[in-house]
Amino acid sequence: MRYIPRNLGNVVRQAVRHFPALLVTGPRRAGKTTLLRQLFPKAQYVLLEDPDIQGRIRSDPRTFLEELRPPVVFDEIQNAPELLSYVRTLVDAAPRRMGQWLFTGSQEAPLMQGITESMAGRAAILQLLPFSVAETPKVNVLHGGFPEVLARPKSRALWFASYLQTYLERDVRAITNIRDLVTFRRFLALLASRHGQILNKTDLAAPLGVSVPTISEWLHILEMTGQVIIVPPYFENLGKRLIKSPKVFWGDSGLACYLLGITSEQELRRSPFWGQLFEGLVAAEILKSQANQGARKELYYFRDQQSLEVDFLIPRPNAGLWLIECKAGKTVRSVMAAPLLSLGRALGKRSKRLIIVHRKSHSGPATAAIASGVEAIDWERFVAELTHDHRGRDKRGLISQK
Repeated sequence: MRYIPRNLGNVVRQAVRHFPALLVTGPRRAGKTTLLRQLFPKAQYVLLEDPDIQGRIRSDPRTFLEELRPPVVFDEIQNAPELLSYVRTLVDAAPRRMGQWLFTGSQEAPLMQGITESMAGRAAILQLLPFSVAETPKVNVLHGGFPEVLARPKSRALWFASYLQTYLERDVRAITNIRDLVTFRRFLALLASRHGQILNKTDLAAPLGVSVPTISEWLHILEMTGQVIIVPPYFENLGKRLIKSPKVFWGDSGLACYLLGITSEQELRRSPFWGQLFEGLVAAEILKSQANQGARKELYYFRDQQSLEVDFLIPRPNAGLWLIECKAGKTVRSVMAAPLLSLGRALGKRSKRLIIVHRKSHSGPATAAIASGVEAIDWERFVAELTHDHRGRDKRGLISQK
């Protein structure tokens, strides 16, 4: 598969001009290593999953670092987090040398703690997610966005099976000692059946025969390894009694389809999960657009106890609030605008944009007004608008650890 430029690449280039170190996090196999090796072909590469490398670091980390010639790419830094404090001393010895220490990592929460403790003010932190449709038109609900699935779509089932096995054996066991991986694997499939629903931990715990705290721990593992999206409710004093639990989605729709046993486009269209899977694809694209700009991730949903629900709300810099409904069909009708209009009225005079995102039709327009103040936009056009709207971003377009 030829190299497909990543939208995060421009932000990475800016980051290494302003920070001595850079950390790119994200799910395993999202393309972090490929991105850094493509952008910095002359950088020395160190794979920290290599047992020999780990042994050298544990025995004499200073000598190990002194033998390297920066810039250096350290792949999967969660395997040797103790390196960070030693790298800090080298950064402090030459604080004006930018872009010398480049890290990738697949476990976000522990890495954030390590960076905060060891590299505060010295590292830019970015996240790379699987491909967006803004990067390649091959992204869709069935295949998702992992590079290797898009390169060999006929092998998707084998790839996802191998991916899950690697994920269970490496990432999960590296974080916590889960003795019963069989039950954890059942949990993954059960969670896929709750894709796009309001999170109910008791409902997940009961059929598995585990406790609610265990479900909380397992969800935390999935979130810190970039596998799931937890969408919190939107809170504002609207005089309504609001649902306070988050919604949960798998981060990659292709992996969700695999866990649900969906093997073809025909099965997907007939699936009772079709609507939620499309909604999850839109959620992932929103977060990818934010991550690829180095921006903070902000995504919410709205539901009150009178069952008024709007799929997503996004605060947009200098553009108010975007209210978004997702429809997996290609035909959009005015009645579909009702939830948006109702919540729009409750928000009063606040600046807002009301959007219905739908699948692309080859015969209809990309954008259409279907009710007063409500637009219908196909999902590819919607993602393009997200990607190209950079208003209000940080001048350097990146998140720094200060």
